[in-house]
Amino acid sequence: MIFLIVAVAFNVSLASKLPLAEGIFLIVHIFGYFAFLIVLWTMSDHVPASQVFGTFSDGGGWGNVGLSCLVGITTPLWCFLGPDAGAHMSEELKDAGQVLPSAMVWATFFNGLVGLSMIITLCFCIGGVDTVLKSSTGIPIIQVLYNATGSFSGTVVMTCVLIILSMVRPGWDIPLNAIFVTLLLSLLISALNFGSDVALNAIISLSNAALIFSYMASIGCVRLKRFRNEPLLPRRWSLGRFGAPINDAAMAFLAVGFVMSFFPISPKPAPADMNWGIAIFGFVIIAAAVNYVVSARKHYVAPVALVKEQ
Repeated sequence: MIFLIVAVAFNVSLASKLPLAEGIFLIVHIFGYFAFLIVLWTMSDHVPASQVFGTFSDGGGWGNVGLSCLVGITTPLWCFLGPDAGAHMSEELKDAGQVLPSAMVWATFFNGLVGLSMIITLCFCIGGVDTVLKSSTGIPIIQVLYNATGSFSGTVVMTCVLIILSMVRPGWDIPLNAIFVTLLLSLLISALNFGSDVALNAIISLSNAALIFSYMASIGCVRLKRFRNEPLLPRRWSLGRFGAPINDAAMAFLAVGFVMSFFPISPKPAPADMNWGIAIFGFVIIAAAVNYVVSARKHYVAPVALVKEQ
């Protein structure tokens, strides 16, 4: 909550310093990445490569390593969700039709590459998984850092760097009301964790599924036009002849991620441990469908119409 308040305070009072802040965060990200990589590779004990790439565990008790892996895919999926947020900057870019899609693709690629290298590094340096997960710190990565450095002060410094890296980037020409509404809703959602882990997990899984569903809807529309051999809208950037197979692969991957977003952590959960995200998602879909049939389809104004008016 503290970091949320700090981010909102920055948006409200220091928005003009955004370019400077972005530059600082970029430098911290780059140097922080190499700092963690070097510390873990040079100071931590390493397990054999055969254990990293050849040992699998069914931590959720699903009785099948493959299924357990699929259930666990929802967490790393977060790393690949949200690149479309760059579209909100399109009105601030020159040649946005060419620059923005390219930036989205390459940002996802390089972040995925960097993330993969860090995950492999952690797998080599994490040591006993059960010991780390049961750490008294409550946060496994802090225990991994302490195991590597053997120093409380070194662990504190590196943890502070992690906190800086995890802060939301800040963004007086600002939608002040929208910022405060976002702050209020975010605080309310964060407060759920004090009362019920189940409620918080349902919200998180719901947001995961909702984003994936929105991607499936947009990609599905494009794929349907390709299937019907209908011309796509004019565009400056295109996947070319690879568009159709990439669309198919994306839809298949997203479909798996969408289904797994509604799975509980372990099989045969008690009601208190159930993932209730599917119930909330189903309610929203039903409510949206009813709203569309009753009124929304009669009053819809396409965004492009508003752009043309302006």
